[in-house]
Amino acid sequence: MNTLYRTANEQYYIRRYCRCSSMVEHSFRKAGVEGSNPSIGFMNLQEKYNLLQEELKKLGKVVVAYSGGVDSTFLLKAAVDTLGAENVLACISAGVAEPSNQLKRAAEQARNIGAELQIIETDELDDPKFTSNKADRCFHCKSHICRILMDIAKKKGFDHVVFGTNYDDLDDFRPGNRAIKVFGIRSPLAEAELTKDDIRRLSREMNLPTADLPSSPCLASRIAYGLEVTEQRLKQVDEAEEFLRQLGLVEFRVRHHDTVARIEVNPQDFDKVTKEPNRMKIIEKLKALGFKFVTVDLQGFRSGSLNEPLSDEEKKKSL
Repeated sequence: MNTLYRTANEQYYIRRYCRCSSMVEHSFRKAGVEGSNPSIGFMNLQEKYNLLQEELKKLGKVVVAYSGGVDSTFLLKAAVDTLGAENVLACISAGVAEPSNQLKRAAEQARNIGAELQIIETDELDDPKFTSNKADRCFHCKSHICRILMDIAKKKGFDHVVFGTNYDDLDDFRPGNRAIKVFGIRSPLAEAELTKDDIRRLSREMNLPTADLPSSPCLASRIAYGLEVTEQRLKQVDEAEEFLRQLGLVEFRVRHHDTVARIEVNPQDFDKVTKEPNRMKIIEKLKALGFKFVTVDLQGFRSGSLNEPLSDEEKKKSL
């Protein structure tokens, strides 16, 4: 059985036990207990990293699906350190569905790590299954990327393609994970049970600039399901978010609901978007981009908020 794709219930209990393990470990440290193994059958951070290196060594030469984000940057660094730069190729998408501010930063990070970087053009906008924007959109997008990367690996003599899927991603609603499974692509971070928090901690130890970088998924994830994904809508979201970034916001989203832009920011940042002069600047900018109405979501920022209206049945069909 592939342990990376457990049922939701299995993942739930595993995560609960992991949290309990972390709490016990913290208690042992606080009490000054020495010479004990507080992990209760679960790996500590060093053991997880050692396992990651072991898995990478088994894979040999790898193509890394690279975005410049927290997970893929850490995976790229670990792969280069473990396998040598000559055995690693980073591939990054420069398609319209990717935030425009990422490419330059990601290229510089790859260069600092010492990895060769190849920029790829994706064709997901030519696929009606992607542009129709149903709940399984991510599966079709990821499938395109998988095909391209596997073709690159074959032509250049690399043994495997690896993605930066982490252990937390396995029990979230992520139809893209199905594409990874279908294409037989490996997820070494998840296989080593490295969570997002683990990866951020290790990234800090490695002095990676992405350690505290907010997540920034594909721009299509900002467009409400059922609303066609077009180049124009992707650019609207990209330009709107870049404008908010220039105002000093760090963790936020602009959700596209056709004529309505729904802004999500952390509650402590509400004043940054609702008080003058920023309020009027935001309204003017987003209306200039084509939105008729500009709103602020009082629930605040939360990852994957567009999945909230989906029924359990819709989610099940997409996974």
